[in-house]
Amino acid sequence: MPIITLPDGTEKSFDQAISVFEVAKSIGSGLAKATLAGKVNGELVDAAYVIEADSSLSIITDKDDEGLEVIRHSTAHLLAQATQMLYPDAQVTIGPVIKDGFYYDFAYKDGFSEGDLAKIEKNMNKLVKQNLRIERSEMSRDEAVQFFKNKGEHYKAEIIESIPANQALSLYKQGDFIDLCRGPHVPSTAKLKAFKLMKLAGAYWRGDSNNEMLQRVYGTAWASKDDLATYLHRLEEAEKRDHRKIGKTQDLFHMQEEAPGMVFWHEKGWTLYQIVEQYMRGIFRDNDYKEVHTPQLIDKSLWEKSGHWDKFGDAMFATSSENREYAVKPMNCPAHIQIYNQGLKSYRDLPLRLAEFGSCHRNEPSGTLHGIMRVRNFVQDDGHIFCSEMQIQSEVSTFIDLTFGVYQHFGFDNIDIKLSTRPEKRVGSDEVWDKAEAALAQALDNKGIEWELQEGEGAFYGPKIEFVLKDCLEREWQCGTLQVDFSMPERLDAQFIAEDGSKQTPVMLHRAIVGSLERFVGILIEHYEGAFPSWLAPIQAVILNISEKQTDFVINIEKKLKKQGLRVISDLRNEKIGFKIREHSMQRFPYILVVGDKEVENNEISVRKRGGKDLGSMSIDAFADLINQE
Repeated sequence: MPIITLPDGTEKSFDQAISVFEVAKSIGSGLAKATLAGKVNGELVDAAYVIEADSSLSIITDKDDEGLEVIRHSTAHLLAQATQMLYPDAQVTIGPVIKDGFYYDFAYKDGFSEGDLAKIEKNMNKLVKQNLRIERSEMSRDEAVQFFKNKGEHYKAEIIESIPANQALSLYKQGDFIDLCRGPHVPSTAKLKAFKLMKLAGAYWRGDSNNEMLQRVYGTAWASKDDLATYLHRLEEAEKRDHRKIGKTQDLFHMQEEAPGMVFWHEKGWTLYQIVEQYMRGIFRDNDYKEVHTPQLIDKSLWEKSGHWDKFGDAMFATSSENREYAVKPMNCPAHIQIYNQGLKSYRDLPLRLAEFGSCHRNEPSGTLHGIMRVRNFVQDDGHIFCSEMQIQSEVSTFIDLTFGVYQHFGFDNIDIKLSTRPEKRVGSDEVWDKAEAALAQALDNKGIEWELQEGEGAFYGPKIEFVLKDCLEREWQCGTLQVDFSMPERLDAQFIAEDGSKQTPVMLHRAIVGSLERFVGILIEHYEGAFPSWLAPIQAVILNISEKQTDFVINIEKKLKKQGLRVISDLRNEKIGFKIREHSMQRFPYILVVGDKEVENNEISVRKRGGKDLGSMSIDAFADLINQE
């Protein structure tokens, strides 16, 4: 006679074991119809799962995040079934859920083409209409190996052979299709209402480049057709905003094969970059950071002592000279401790805040490189705060406020906070990690900030707060971090004289606000679609003459505005004014200034705001005031 406790605390008693679906049905037919799965004692299960003992239960529908994950997982199986119906020789391998969708890898010697995706998707829709029941069963490992070998599914059999022999495996069946899967899945294919196959890609079997190449089919799935349409529209918008396209159109930067993962900044792009850097330099200055600069090449022994070589050695660029091995720095923290260690520090010197726009290099795999968003050479607005344990709370609190203020200034108001805790591979004792994690959690709680726990995602030397900003398309970008590190200062012999005269090890707070400047500039380009606010725009205004008679006047205006600190250019070409306005509108400058005979006579300029709004004529000083106010 199980007693089921629902999320609101309501208890329901039943005379016998009962399925998740039947519990939902006892609550209401509408809920039963919407049920996709259940969460019993915190574990996701199928709607057909039978509850035999007292348990807590949450009914999972497509309104829940877990429900959307179940939909996507089930749609991956639907893809595999539809594909094998059309192409019987295609072997299935793995098909996991990913952000916004799923994929499935196939071994198919003939290969799929983009045209095949439409055929497969059409077949998927037919299977949905058939309302195929999805059923779970169990099988021993050895039975499962033989079962899939008999079906000609050698990749699936190889996966199962790597599983311990005494482990029971779950299989899911829909129609004639059976696949190995942990589950859970939706009750039937009719629950899969909105999906689309997106693209093809190559993928090595088990991610090993020494293995054969498989074909990966990517798809997306949503709870409703409206949600799918919204997502596809967002993709269209993201395509329009691609920083690589805008970077080329606006002549901001380029990349080329001779320097993979390295940015060639053009004048306007470098201006934008410098605006961000100088703004952050002002933030450093106004918040008592001492800006420093450290070497690019440092002896391998320092990276070994800090722990970076063991953790990141494969991703570090190395070189040698005169029988010594060096690494190109992938980060700045060990070098900042070297600066701290110059001269004995007192408790009166703490907190000591060091900052650096440090140029770092990491040997990222070529397949992960993406414009200026993922590069091999980048500069961080890096900083390290050396403080006592007693100062951690105030320093973390101040940094949180500072970070939110910077993001708002750049136009980002929607920020999520995540707390990442100890990874499996780490340095430092559990006692130290307990203390560091508790310090960050306490600081967030003291400020009343909602945060999400990310277990195992911390840095190897300490837990971290991650600041995840959302852009205009609701895409998430993890930019800022704050990490509490008790270990590296001790490993690198950092000390200070405490108030009682004893020598103690400082706590080191690793912190960044925008993170990689290259990546942050890319985010800004896509967020604003190249239409930057005046304070960020590389070119704030372009001055156009109507005829050659205004040439000298335009040149004088340009000089005067530049002397007032404005970023302006002029276009004196012998072209029709309408043509020049249209051309420069495409560049999305904040303002277009037009000068004709009337403007020369009145010593004024005609001002057009981006978007075509005519602000009329005004004096040069009035326009400068307008820009400066913005």
